Amino acid sequence: MSDYKSKLDELLLITAKQNASDLHLIIGQQPTLRIDSVLVPIQNELLLTPEATEGLVGALLTPEQKESFLRRKELDFSYSLDEKARFRVNVYFQRGSMSVAFRFIPSKIRTIDELSLPPIMHDFTKLSQGFFLAVGPAGQGKSTTLAALVDEINHQRTEHIITIEDPIEYIFIQNRSIISQREVGQDTLTFHKALKSVLRQDPDVIMIGEMRDPISISTALTAAETGHLVFSTLHTNSAAQTIDRIIDTFPPEQQSQIASQLAATLVGIISQRLIPKLGGGRVPAYEIMMVNSAIKNLIREKKIYQVDLVIETSSQEGMITLNHSLADLVKRGVVSRGNAELHSTNLADFRILLEKSSSSRSK
Repeated sequence: MSDYKSKLDELLLITAKQNASDLHLIIGQQPTLRIDSVLVPIQNELLLTPEATEGLVGALLTPEQKESFLRRKELDFSYSLDEKARFRVNVYFQRGSMSVAFRFIPSKIRTIDELSLPPIMHDFTKLSQGFFLAVGPAGQGKSTTLAALVDEINHQRTEHIITIEDPIEYIFIQNRSIISQREVGQDTLTFHKALKSVLRQDPDVIMIGEMRDPISISTALTAAETGHLVFSTLHTNSAAQTIDRIIDTFPPEQQSQIASQLAATLVGIISQRLIPKLGGGRVPAYEIMMVNSAIKNLIREKKIYQVDLVIETSSQEGMITLNHSLADLVKRGVVSRGNAELHSTNLADFRILLEKSSSSRSK
């Protein structure tokens, strides 16, 4: 076991030193890193056997975790490599064999500016109540963005911040605020129990790791309605799709009430993608929706199909479409056109936008 523990720590240290976002351990493959969105096998490592993978998993898990994993066939938790690095871990089975995916979590929480997010994001940290969402596909920096927002509040305001996470990702160092970070399985038995009790814990700011179901959405909306600032994430592709998803999560007889609550509490949504930069690294492209009176009315009336038009025509308020953000990155020479096109949700419009900006520069 000690040999497997040493090997595991060695692989995780390589992951941190290479600044990889992920490490994958799958039988029949070399240990593989994801660096700037590209999968890269670790050189000079042998192909993983079922025995080796099981040994590495065994070095990770406590007896209680192992029992839970074998029963449920998958398990999420966090793992710290001494004081050197921290990881979000998912162990799972594939074709009857154990596999592991590690997500590297940097120890330093980067600021909004360091993440190359727009200045308008600072405004959301100054609110006393409301509901803000970071959305996008998996692995696109949603948790990192929320950590930056919450940590800015931590440094600027005296609040009680409560996070409910499965597992805890970034560790906040208390500054002006006091912070209670609750991990499912370690600090609370279930996600739903933590949500049920959160309003009894005198919070000012609540961060819910992920909106999973009607219960978590209802809790977030109720908390925002009753004077709290709530942050969370969803795996959706755009602001409009996010609003639709939230409303459609509920049965038809509840949807009007949910739409009304959402219109009253939602303050903004950022939908983001991490795009490989020319020269290495990644940079965010984003859609930002600020909730103004027009957006509120569209949510109440369930005319969500018109939200994109409001975003398109409200740049003076700080809103931006994903295509405009991508086009700006291409225009400034930060990312390639090919990578930008891969991440556009409306390729035809993106190409028109690029041609317009090219023709205006050539005049």
